[in-house]
Amino acid sequence: MHYSHSNYCATYITYILFFLFIEYIFSLFYTFMSSKSVNGGCTINNTSPPTSPRNRQNCRRRLRRRGSFSMLHRRYFLLLVSVLYFTGLISCVGPLFSLLQFSALANGAVYRSHEIFQKLWTDIEADNSSSIELSSVWIYKRKLKEQRPCSFGTTASTKDSLGANLYLIVDANGGLNQQRSSICNAVVIAALLNATLLIPRLEFHNVWRDSSEFGDIYDEDHFMSTLKDYVEVVKELPTEVMERYDSNISNIQNLRVQAWAPPRYYLEEVYPVLFKQRVVRISPFANRLSMHLPSHLQFLRCFSNYEALKFSLAISELAKKLVKRMIERSSNSGGKYISIHLRFEEDMVAFSCCIYDGGQVEKSEMDVVREKGWGKKFKQKYRVIAPGLNRKNGKCPMTPVEVGMMLRGMGFAKETPIYLASGKIYQADRYLEPLRKMFPLLQTKETLATKDELAPFQGYSSRLAAVDYLVCLFSEVFVTTQGGNFPHFLIGHRRYLFNGHAKTIKPDKIKLVTLLQNTSTSWIDFKDQMGSMLAESDRKGIMVPRVKKSTRKGSIYSNPLPECRCLWESKRTTNRSNSYLMVDH
Repeated sequence: MHYSHSNYCATYITYILFFLFIEYIFSLFYTFMSSKSVNGGCTINNTSPPTSPRNRQNCRRRLRRRGSFSMLHRRYFLLLVSVLYFTGLISCVGPLFSLLQFSALANGAVYRSHEIFQKLWTDIEADNSSSIELSSVWIYKRKLKEQRPCSFGTTASTKDSLGANLYLIVDANGGLNQQRSSICNAVVIAALLNATLLIPRLEFHNVWRDSSEFGDIYDEDHFMSTLKDYVEVVKELPTEVMERYDSNISNIQNLRVQAWAPPRYYLEEVYPVLFKQRVVRISPFANRLSMHLPSHLQFLRCFSNYEALKFSLAISELAKKLVKRMIERSSNSGGKYISIHLRFEEDMVAFSCCIYDGGQVEKSEMDVVREKGWGKKFKQKYRVIAPGLNRKNGKCPMTPVEVGMMLRGMGFAKETPIYLASGKIYQADRYLEPLRKMFPLLQTKETLATKDELAPFQGYSSRLAAVDYLVCLFSEVFVTTQGGNFPHFLIGHRRYLFNGHAKTIKPDKIKLVTLLQNTSTSWIDFKDQMGSMLAESDRKGIMVPRVKKSTRKGSIYSNPLPECRCLWESKRTTNRSNSYLMVDH
């Protein structure tokens, strides 16, 4: 828990107790004065001489007024105390909850996976009793229900000649896949507003620090030609338009659009400005379009994501080489391999605020990373930092040893080929050692590619992430460990390619942290639990969320079916090859 926040709450509680004490003293004083005081000849005790009827009536009137005033005063005072109390309660609920729940958090709240690994390593190393073949991991098959027939090639085009006179500019912010979502949304908005789309600009971010432009990551010509029947896309604005703004796009009016805005918002709020100005800019553009769209617009979103966005030649060529090398190193498993998206980079560990086994050194390093990447964000007095609660709730990044134990427990043999997709692992030598002991055939882009092959990508996190994306896309098994946009998009893309099955292991991290803190856990018991977890991932891999409208968790990016079904079926019907890689698998 963050101590400054605790001190703040303690101060709040002290103030509340002080006001309650003052109220108590006030009540005692009022009671005392009421029993002893004399007001305007009204003696309030039983020993006073009798008064006239008229005086008694006046006394009662004065006492009633005085009593009413005092009661009103007390009510206002109690109201003030109540407001202060509930304000403090809202502000302190996080820390207080953490304190009250401390004993309940003991099971799963502390990182002990490295200790459990040391205890079970002898059993893990000796276990070859139930190895599973990569070709037989997935048992469930997707059965598509009968749907309304698709009319291939007759999808209404929204493009119109008037679009040549209106121009839409967007700044796609975030990491690789958040930018990808923005690009797809930009295509939809351009079609909706009947505007020409300028190739989206990629915003530079302090965390990712990647200055790549659209053409460095995606094939611009493919993007433009694929969309030509729906939206006109240009690389530059016409000279006459730029001259109106002194050849500076930043001078063009920037519209602030609400998050998850529906199509109606763009038609009612954005289009009038666009029609008047002839060009508008929307920045930032991440998450600025509702997931729920009419079918013709949702089709265009699907089309943009799965067909129009193709990685650049440089990225595709390197990824193709890495996939080919992984297949060659997977001859003992029929050319099939596992890919793991491991989120244990320094910045991810720092952002999670989770505690591992590095002690004071780890704490000091993470404080420096948080200060460098996010400034004072984690030092705000209202911010609650509860590492134990984060781990208990499955929000901490999995360590390499946890991923390795999980996979060995699921039955994957020591000789299983694995591709590790990741940035620079925090304290890589120490944390990767147990994973390499469990899976010696572990590979990364750094071990598969030569230094010369990687040189053009160094310093560009989005380009390196794109290479990882493609190598993971064609693996037989994909393992996600932390969530985020990378697995979100990849799971959907794998469903799109593999007949609706994600072929993805998504760990139950809440169950896993509990098992990996129990020092009395046996390897047999752990394996039983991991076998059930694999079966559940297999079952959920073919499930389609039952939602009446697309939500963030049920978007076409993670669940392309049924909303992208017509595009998917047209791809199968025309036997078109995947536009990402041509690799014989």
